[in-house]
Amino acid sequence: MAREPTPEDRALVARYLTHVRVEKRLALRTQTLYTRHLDDLLARCAAAGVGLRAVQPAHVRGWVAALHAAGHVGHGIALVLSVWRGFYTWLGREGMVRANPVQGIRAPKQQRALPKALGVDDAMQLANYVASDADPWLEARDEAMVELLYGCGLRVGELAGLDVAASDGALHAGRGWIDLDGAEVQVQGKGSKRRTVPLGHAAIAALKRWLALRPARPAQASAASALFLGQRGTRLTTESAWKRLRSRSLRAGLATPVHPHMLRHSYASHLLQSSGDLRGVQELLGHANIGTTQIYTRLDFQHLAKEYDAAHPRAHRKGGTRS
Repeated sequence: MAREPTPEDRALVARYLTHVRVEKRLALRTQTLYTRHLDDLLARCAAAGVGLRAVQPAHVRGWVAALHAAGHVGHGIALVLSVWRGFYTWLGREGMVRANPVQGIRAPKQQRALPKALGVDDAMQLANYVASDADPWLEARDEAMVELLYGCGLRVGELAGLDVAASDGALHAGRGWIDLDGAEVQVQGKGSKRRTVPLGHAAIAALKRWLALRPARPAQASAASALFLGQRGTRLTTESAWKRLRSRSLRAGLATPVHPHMLRHSYASHLLQSSGDLRGVQELLGHANIGTTQIYTRLDFQHLAKEYDAAHPRAHRKGGTRS
C-alpha cells in the first residue's frame, strides 16, 4: 500500500508555493511547474519513508537515477533539481534544515543533439525549385531568401534584418546589408558582432532578380531600406520567413518540411564536407567558440559512415547486416 505524505510535509510545500506566488511573483505557468515537481518530491519522500526535512543527498541521487532510468532527459532533470534546490534553500532560510541536500547534485549529462541538415541532393532540389505558376514578386523574393540561407548560412533573424545597402541608419540600428559589387553580405550577428560572408554566383543572380521586382509593390516608410518585404510593404518578419520556407520545401517535393536554421546547418555541413576547414567555417557562421562549429564534424562523420555502409565491401556481413 502506497504511503501518503505527512500533513506537516504538505503544509511546508503549501507555504513555499505561497512564497513563490506572493513574494517572488512567479508566472502562473512557473507556479504550476513548481507544484508538479514538489508534489513529486512529496511522493518520493513518502515512498522512502523519510520526511522532507530529513532528506539526504543520497536520497536525491537515487531519485535522480530513477528519473534518468525512466527516460527523463538531462535538461528536464536539471529543471526538477532546480525546483527542489530552491525549496530547500527556502527551508534553510527559515531555519528548518541545516544543509541543502540538493546542493551540488547535477543532472546526468546529455549528449548534444545533432542539428538537422539536408542531404546535398535535397538542398539542391530546394535551391533549384522554380514555381512557374507563382506570383513572380513572391517567387523572386523567396528564391533570394533560400539562396542567402543555404548559400551564405545566415540565421533567419540576420536575414530579416538585412538592408538593401549600407547606410548610417543600418549602422545605428545594428542591421546588415548586401554589397553586390563586392559580392558580400555584411551581417549583424549575435552579440552585435559583425561578419562578412561571400555571396556566390547563384545568390547574386537571385538577389538581382529580386531587386528588379522589389519596387513593384511600395514599401512602407519604416521599411524603405529593408531588403526583404512582406506583401503589405513592411519588413519581412522571421515568422513569415519560416512559413514561406516550409511551404516552398513541401511544394519542391521534399519529404521533410524545412525551416531556416536547417538550411544554415546544411550550409555548414556541406561546406565542411567539401573544404575540411573547420576554422574557416567557424568564421563564416559567426561562432564565437569553435566547439559550436565542431558539432558539424559529427554530421560529416555520419555522412561518411553512410557512404561506407553503401559502398564498402567490408561494411556488411553476409545477409546484408552491418558487421
